[in-house]
Amino acid sequence: MEAFRVIEGVAAPFMRENVDTDMIIPKQFLTTITRTGLGKGLFYDVRYEAQQQGSVFVLDEPRYKDACILVTGANFGCGSSREHAPWALLDAGYRCIIAPSFADIFYNNCFKNGMLPVALAKEDVASVASYVTSTEHPVITVDLPQQRLTLKARGESYPFSVDEGRKHGLLEGLDDIALTMRAGDAIDAFEEKDRQERPWLWSPQQSPKRSVAL
Repeated sequence: MEAFRVIEGVAAPFMRENVDTDMIIPKQFLTTITRTGLGKGLFYDVRYEAQQQGSVFVLDEPRYKDACILVTGANFGCGSSREHAPWALLDAGYRCIIAPSFADIFYNNCFKNGMLPVALAKEDVASVASYVTSTEHPVITVDLPQQRLTLKARGESYPFSVDEGRKHGLLEGLDDIALTMRAGDAIDAFEEKDRQERPWLWSPQQSPKRSVAL
């Protein structure tokens, strides 16, 4: 997983509330279990609807073409638990999502995939959205070590909160499995001790390393 420390890039607005995971990545794209290639399906139905109406979907506007930060409405990522939603956003280049609130599963899936979801007060998100929509080159700096995002052209900044464990994982580029494997020696020591104290729980055929209790 790619580490996340400080990113600076263009932010794009998608100011809708209750954006569910089916809107983020529709069901017809869920035929893969790999994390790449889903960016083409990101917000597919909304894009198609805009094209049918002869308009351009906001994220396809030239000034947001290379955006890596998404500013959006409350309860982002609600609906199903599909992890394809953060995969699609990441594949399309987004590393940070700013919203007043997130659905819990989507929020946690972001951290597992190297993305930072930032929850701000609703009025602060509105101010950030105003900057993004009114500035020709709306660059935002997201500083995870300092837990602060800054609107570059205005110099305004906003502190944000993040769980220390999640923050550590992003800074080190470690998902849950990688964090667990860092405690490999402690796991081995526990297993060896448990094997001696409760041998009836362990199969004689099991390897003394990384084995699993029956």
